[in-house]
Amino acid sequence: MLTVVTGAASGIGAAIAAQLAARGHTVVVTDVDGEAAGRHADRIGAHHARLDVTDDEQVAGTVRELELRHGPIGAWVNNAGISAMQRFVDVTPGQLDRTLAVNLRAVFVCGQAAARAMVASGTEGRIVNVASMAGKQGRVPFLSDYVASKFGVVGLTQAMAYELAAHRIRVNAVCPGYVHTPMQDRELVWEAELRSSDPASVRQAWIDDTPLGRLEVPEDVARAVAFLLSEDAAFVTGEALAVNGGAFMD
Repeated sequence: MLTVVTGAASGIGAAIAAQLAARGHTVVVTDVDGEAAGRHADRIGAHHARLDVTDDEQVAGTVRELELRHGPIGAWVNNAGISAMQRFVDVTPGQLDRTLAVNLRAVFVCGQAAARAMVASGTEGRIVNVASMAGKQGRVPFLSDYVASKFGVVGLTQAMAYELAAHRIRVNAVCPGYVHTPMQDRELVWEAELRSSDPASVRQAWIDDTPLGRLEVPEDVARAVAFLLSEDAAFVTGEALAVNGGAFMD
C-alpha cells in the first residue's frame, strides 16, 4: 500500500514512517526539510518528497506526482505539526495564524487532496490525523492556540469520516500525550521559563501526570497509527484514539 506521511523527517512522523515501512507499506516520507526527508527515507527503505503542507498548490502537485510514479495512494497520515508556548494573553495574531495554518488548515487541505485521489482511483483508503490529548481537553497550560488547532483536528476527523464513509475511506485520529521528541525538548524549556522552574522539574511533572509512569515515545504513537491503517481496524472510523499512558481519559 502506498502510504504518505507528512512531517516525517523526525520525531513522531519519522517513527510512523519507519513502523509502516517495517510492516510492508510502500512509504513516502514527506517533510518541509526535503534533505532530511531523503536521509530518513534512505534509512528505512522508503521514497521521499519535499512537501510544505501550507502550500496548497504543492500539496495537490505532490499527490499527482506520487500517483504517477508509484500508483494510487492507499493511506495518508497527517502528522506535520508545530507548537509554541505562550500565555493566552500574549499569543500574537501571527503565532495563532501560523499554528492554525500548519496544525489544522493543512490537515484539511492534505486530507482533501488525498481523499480526492482515493475517490478518483476507487481506492478504499485510510487517513489518520495526528491530533493530541490537547485536542480533548483545554486544561493544558500555555498552549491555547495549539489546543484550538487540535480540537479542530478531532472535529475535522469526524466530519471527514462521516462524508468519506460512502467511498469506503476510513478516517481516524490519534491523540498522543507527553511524547519525548525534539519538539518536547523545546516545550520543556519554554514551560520551565513560563513557570519560573527548570526543565527537569517540568519533565518530572509530566511523568507524574501519566499513570503508566513514563514519558511516551514516538514508537507508541507509530504502533497506534499502524493499527488504525490495518485491517484489524476495518470497522473503525471517526475515532480519536487516546495514546497517552492514561494522562487524559475520556
